[in-house]
Amino acid sequence: MPNALRLCSVSKSFGTFKALDSVDFSARSGEVHALLGENGAGKSTLMNIACGLYAPDGGHVEIDGKAVSLSDARDAASKGIGMVHQHFKLVPAFTVLENIALFNPGCAMSEIAGKAQRLAGQMGFNLDLNRRTGTLGVAEQQRLEILKVLVAGARFIILDEPTAVLSDQEAKALMAIIRSLANDGSAIIMVTHKLHEALGHSDRITVMRAGRKIAETSPQEMDPVKLTDLIVGEQIVETSSPSPSIGQTRVRLSEVRVAGANGRKGLEGISFRVRGGEIYGIAGVAGNGQNELAEVLTGLADQVGGSIEFEGHGDIGDMAPAARRALGLAYIPVDRYRFGLAGRRSVVENYAIRGVLAGKYGGWFRFDRKKAQEKARDAVKAFDIQGVRGTGMRAGLLSGGNAQKLVIAREFEADPDVILAHSPSRGLDVRAGAAVHERLRAARNNGAAVILISEDLDEVFLLSDRIGVLAEGRIAAEFDAPANRTDVGKAMISHD
Repeated sequence: MPNALRLCSVSKSFGTFKALDSVDFSARSGEVHALLGENGAGKSTLMNIACGLYAPDGGHVEIDGKAVSLSDARDAASKGIGMVHQHFKLVPAFTVLENIALFNPGCAMSEIAGKAQRLAGQMGFNLDLNRRTGTLGVAEQQRLEILKVLVAGARFIILDEPTAVLSDQEAKALMAIIRSLANDGSAIIMVTHKLHEALGHSDRITVMRAGRKIAETSPQEMDPVKLTDLIVGEQIVETSSPSPSIGQTRVRLSEVRVAGANGRKGLEGISFRVRGGEIYGIAGVAGNGQNELAEVLTGLADQVGGSIEFEGHGDIGDMAPAARRALGLAYIPVDRYRFGLAGRRSVVENYAIRGVLAGKYGGWFRFDRKKAQEKARDAVKAFDIQGVRGTGMRAGLLSGGNAQKLVIAREFEADPDVILAHSPSRGLDVRAGAAVHERLRAARNNGAAVILISEDLDEVFLLSDRIGVLAEGRIAAEFDAPANRTDVGKAMISHD
């Protein structure tokens, strides 16, 4: 089987930081090649070179045995290379067809529509080309992203964390699509942190660490323990641990209702309580009200019915987000780059903003930058935030795991009483995910009430003291830990 796409001795530096050090990588027609490594290992940089977003400092790219120079992403697309990014590149106000056309400039709309319909039919995609993209569910948006690159003629398809925001059922369906694409002759590169996906659905596995290629192996030669050891240089095995002490109810939702936006399911009278010293995990298939619940709890939703009570403060339903934060609410959002950080601002500014609002750094007009920098440096060390080359560095340059640690460092600065964590380990490697989980457990053990919203059942089972199943905008069932996975799964799909 000949190599279709090769990166040969590729190196890349950003200032004094060496992101890639003479890395060799290949993807062959008809195979799924899994690329693994910690956040910051160099995976994204390598793939950004493969799809023309970065130019290598050393080495070169080959397609079908011939060296090529990729000037930009459009040039790479013209040569058959397409990348589906973890954070989708879609315009919500545009239709499905218009988003595909944006990625395929110069083609007649009728030609694009015909090709899109044909390819969608071949892949089993049920997408209405005239539907507004903002009304699509996450899995549908993922399929649209894949369809975009297929219409552009991609033979080499790079998928960055393709199942990060998908439910178990959606991830299983996507894996079948990926295998179908490979069987039809495409070369698939799957960047993932999920070891079971690499072991169960790839033909080859490459592991990177600190900008270097550590190993190239096959799933048959690996198991989760061996693979973890290759990725992080040590064995990391998380186990669930019960709460040492559960206290009084700190949060209570009673018959809370809110309409869904962009065709999504809203909340249809959701009720549950969370006590101090416990993690209440909310499991459910994507699109059953998870985003609306997060917006309701943080004060971002409009026209909310029912009541939301915080211990000692009564109904806070009319309180603004800032007032809820002042009561001790911390929030880890589902998309750290979009909702958790201002990527163009510095690490210190992103860390200090909560303290600025609370008056810890002298307020808006007398900002004590020196004090904020000291606190930010302490937080970088305490939370092991890697890749920070001074607190003045732009936060958007941090890798996913380190960006998440920065969000958590800021949110946990004031020892919050209530923590809302929405998919906190989404797209994180084993070590970073374990660090995030440990912080949530520590907060719980210190008496905080933690509300965990996650479509990753493994995460829900690993962390939760109790589990509520969100289905059709309601809590359909509740389970005490340790819960039976089959029973929880049935509750997720049975709504009668």
